[in-house]
Amino acid sequence: MSSIVSKVKPGSLHGGRPPAAVELAPEGVLAAALHGRGHAPAYAFAPLPAGALKPGIAEANLPAPDAVAEAIRTALGELSPRTRAVTLVLPDTAARVFVLDFDSLPSKTAEALPVLRFRLRKMVPFDVEHAGISYQILSENKSECRVLAVVIPGPILAEYENVVREAGYDPGSVLPSSLAALAALQTEQPVLAACLHGTALTTSITHGDDLLLYRTIELPEDLALQLPEVQRDIAVAAAYFEDKLALRPDRLHYAGIGTAEGFARWLNDPELKIVELTERPTTGAATALGNLSLAGIAGALAGAA
Repeated sequence: MSSIVSKVKPGSLHGGRPPAAVELAPEGVLAAALHGRGHAPAYAFAPLPAGALKPGIAEANLPAPDAVAEAIRTALGELSPRTRAVTLVLPDTAARVFVLDFDSLPSKTAEALPVLRFRLRKMVPFDVEHAGISYQILSENKSECRVLAVVIPGPILAEYENVVREAGYDPGSVLPSSLAALAALQTEQPVLAACLHGTALTTSITHGDDLLLYRTIELPEDLALQLPEVQRDIAVAAAYFEDKLALRPDRLHYAGIGTAEGFARWLNDPELKIVELTERPTTGAATALGNLSLAGIAGALAGAA
């Protein structure tokens, strides 16, 4: 089974990842590839039919795997990546992400994973023993160990990995979209971020390589009901930012459906300047890129070999 996190540092991914990535979303497949060190990524997009991908942890995510495999094949085929291995970026709601505190954690992965499984057993509503789990130590001293852990149900992880193989590629690291997006940040300063994908909103706070907050909520289908939920969750994240860092955030880094400008008009918060977490490229696009943010696959490539 491939690694879910593979030593992700939220602020600077350097995990020797493949030089290609695909992000799967209900709207379609975004692909990116690096054709050499120092080169800007090339991007491509292939749409999906409505209902072909339904992210979540309770049921199968890919009702139409053949359509998803074909979209992956089409998008990556436009880019001709250097290797068959790709980093796979999944919808946030297909995984669960936690920042956990321990007194200490065994240094060997084989000994640490049972400790993590024991902690996670009461935190997720699925079988942890057969789930995909990966982790990274965020900070550690003599009395405390803070750990970033990602867990995804085994059958759902297998679904996504299998569809990549059906497309003719090999799944490498697997990352939730918003966690991958944070790796695209190139700053040591504290950052408040929000990623909106369909009916899921993830708010996060990073400070250099540390992850202070990561929270995903599922939103109502009705757009009119979504707005107060989004406003409330961002207000909670901003208050937590101020409490932890003794600094009121004045900007929010946005990724997801649409643009930062459009999200700013919708959110209507005069105290926050909304900026793009990752700017869309003016060159390097092999196809029209749809309405999805490139932050997830850009972050996935930030650790490419």
